[in-house]
Amino acid sequence: MILSDKQIKQEIQAGTIKIEPYRPECLGTNSYDVHLGKTLGTYQDAILDAKKDNPVTFFEIPADGFVLKPGELYLGITQEYTETHAHVPFLEGKSSAGRLGIDIHATAGKGDVGFCNYWTLEISAQIPVRVYAGMPIGQLIYFAVEGEVEVSYATKKSAKYNSKDPKPMGSQMWKNKF
Repeated sequence: MILSDKQIKQEIQAGTIKIEPYRPECLGTNSYDVHLGKTLGTYQDAILDAKKDNPVTFFEIPADGFVLKPGELYLGITQEYTETHAHVPFLEGKSSAGRLGIDIHATAGKGDVGFCNYWTLEISAQIPVRVYAGMPIGQLIYFAVEGEVEVSYATKKSAKYNSKDPKPMGSQMWKNKF
């Protein structure tokens, strides 16, 4: 079951959902709009290695915007810091961004119960497109969880994306054993 606008507001008041900054005008019928943060990152190496910590170069989006180029992967970040303690959050792209040829995630659209952080975006563009810090980029949808959660993401020892940082996080795949 997807939470409605009324239910999202009730969960925010109850403290099971936290959105900072929270702006009432961003609450949709059954979602909450999130915005592109000011920092983007790109990997420094042309070939990435899943067993290594690949270095990322970070830069701020200028006031006059930044042009995303096709064939490039950009790590972005939401302006909003979120916490979700009793629901499963899903991040989907805004249809208006999609109609500009912008994808905001390659595979990682689902969060876990207990996810407390900014959302790193895996941004790619189909055609060159200028983006701006603060533009609406995605929407969070909250699903009810059936049953009791044994270990939340925030307390999971193997969780790799718990450090609160308003910069995008590169892949932590290298921390896995394989």
